[in-house]
Amino acid sequence: MAAAKDSKLIFAPAGTNSTPRADQYTKGSLSRPQLDPSPFTQFHAWFTHARSSGVQQPETVCFSTAHLPSGRVSSRYVYLKELDGRGFVVYSNWLHSRKAQDVQSNPYASLAFWWGDVERQVRVEGKVERLSEEESQAYYDLRARGSRIGAWASEQSQVLPKELGEKEVLEKRVREVEERFEGREDIPVPSFWGGMRIVPEMVEFWQGRESRLHDRFKYSRNGEDGDWEIERLSP
Repeated sequence: MAAAKDSKLIFAPAGTNSTPRADQYTKGSLSRPQLDPSPFTQFHAWFTHARSSGVQQPETVCFSTAHLPSGRVSSRYVYLKELDGRGFVVYSNWLHSRKAQDVQSNPYASLAFWWGDVERQVRVEGKVERLSEEESQAYYDLRARGSRIGAWASEQSQVLPKELGEKEVLEKRVREVEERFEGREDIPVPSFWGGMRIVPEMVEFWQGRESRLHDRFKYSRNGEDGDWEIERLSP
């Protein structure tokens, strides 16, 4: 039976509690003296702590883009694969996918990391730039063979025609790519696939606190060569 339009299918979920009151965050705090002047160094410290604390796949990140002129936003989970002195790098198909269409019209994107086991999140906002083919090839060579084949075969986010068998269409493409590179391990990275670096203009570090009085610090700067300014935000 379909739910009535005015009925609530979910209302005030409360984590592990048996009451409608949300869980309290009690595992830490964040103050200005704890912060490194560089958001990259600060992120690396938090990422390392998340890994050592048993956070499952702390590299998982929500990557959001927006298409212009409509302004419609889309989000998906991807893996952070690199962090360097310029920004945060993710890899994907940059021809067929929805995010590819978005960044072609609007070069700005955001990242959001959530590490529940340590009650922390990090937000990143900035402009995107493609990595070189050589940089993308270096990571691509580390992927399992099946994943490298799949990158060639999949027109990511495009509809698989029902009348042609849907999944069979993809499996046929995979077989064709396998035949093309049979006996080879030096598979070249597709020109439409590779790394995208988000060069941050803003990075926020969030530490959960009791009563929703969270500790929040924002790093921001004007221009890629400017100094980082650190400000505390209201929770």
